[in-house]
Amino acid sequence: MTTVVVVKKAGQIAIAADTLVTFGDTRLAHRFEDNTKIFKVETDDGPSYIGMAGTVAHFPVLRKAMGSMPREILRLGSKDEVFDTFTKLHPYLKDNFFLQTKEEDSDPYESSQFSVVIANASGIYGLYSYREVFEFKEFWGIGSGRSFALGAMHAAYAKAKTAREVAEAGIAAGCEFDRNSELPCDIFTVKTKDAKEAK
Repeated sequence: MTTVVVVKKAGQIAIAADTLVTFGDTRLAHRFEDNTKIFKVETDDGPSYIGMAGTVAHFPVLRKAMGSMPREILRLGSKDEVFDTFTKLHPYLKDNFFLQTKEEDSDPYESSQFSVVIANASGIYGLYSYREVFEFKEFWGIGSGRSFALGAMHAAYAKAKTAREVAEAGIAAGCEFDRNSELPCDIFTVKTKDAKEAK
């Protein structure tokens, strides 16, 4: 499990994640392996940062799959674009990476089996296993440390000057209290589209 957060504030977008990987009772800390949980994809609208929570197997699969998508269908600049991109990605994951899509007998749709947050100049988005997409106005978190992170970011948001500060507070709380999250963290920032256009 993990703690991954996204924040939008004062013309800045931030995404951050801890660097601990766990296998049952075994912990693989950053000291032993470069456990990056955020990756960057280039789109026609600029860079997007993708953070993920779920089984470790998802990380290389999603990075490879998104990296091989034609840029004309790799669109992440709105809720609808995120939905369309991941809907097109789902059969590719099944056919080429053997994604197991069933969680429960009562599933309304095939599951993609992961939770993702996306940060780019257009905003911050969350995508869940049935490809339901949310666009967050201020901040959000995923992973086993999300409750701690959300509380810390809620407390920090009004006082903080930048999105980065809020994200750092969220990751610090997740790593302090969630046994499956640990510093150091990776953090990336971009300017919002509005902030770029104002210059």
